[in-house]
Amino acid sequence: MTKTEKSAGWRVTAGIALPLMGLISRITVRGMENVPKTGAFILAPCHFSAIDPVVMGVSLWKAGRTPRFMAKESLFRVPVLGSVLRGLGQIPVDRAGQQRALGPMKAARSLAKSGGGIVVYPEGSLTRDPDLWPMRGKTGAVRMALDADIPLIPAAHWGTQILMPRYSGRIRFFPPTPITVLIGKPIDLSAFKGKVLDQKSLTAATEILMSAIADLQGQLRGEKPPAKRWDPVEHNQTTTGKF
Repeated sequence: MTKTEKSAGWRVTAGIALPLMGLISRITVRGMENVPKTGAFILAPCHFSAIDPVVMGVSLWKAGRTPRFMAKESLFRVPVLGSVLRGLGQIPVDRAGQQRALGPMKAARSLAKSGGGIVVYPEGSLTRDPDLWPMRGKTGAVRMALDADIPLIPAAHWGTQILMPRYSGRIRFFPPTPITVLIGKPIDLSAFKGKVLDQKSLTAATEILMSAIADLQGQLRGEKPPAKRWDPVEHNQTTTGKF
């Protein structure tokens, strides 16, 4: 682990989160060997419960790496909170105005420089698919991986929808909920490296990523994922927030 990953802040955070999650869930992580022991990486999981980030954070910690997420740059200017976020190695992203599109690239370069790992949800929100399959992905995760030339690792889980159903705001405390996390091998993006990253190529690379995530989730569910990704626009749904 890096110096940041060994920080007292992270040890305190883990010391609180792990026992609490151990009381309400039984998390099994498969494919931990696919998480690099050192160096930068992007972990791209499915997303259908508000508690997913906590589960993925626990999973990465079990794999020997520290979980990081992108957070709005404005949060880092909040007294105390900003210091906590910086101390835990979270990555600020400016999502406003002309800097919005540059945020993910700046984050990726920062990540590559620090040698850390980050969790990025390629769907950008909880899936709108009624059966909880991954929906159409956004291009941010792929753009970050290609821009900084760092591994992009798909992941899926099953069980968080029982622990905390989508948009319910309620947690099931008992009995402990079994949750299985499956981490896949890094996505092969060699066909896109060294080429102009236009919208067409980014969309194609993102579909490769989303298919890998859906396949991992299908293994956990014992089902075959749908051939076509759910598209909120086609169903008159918003792409962020509740629907």
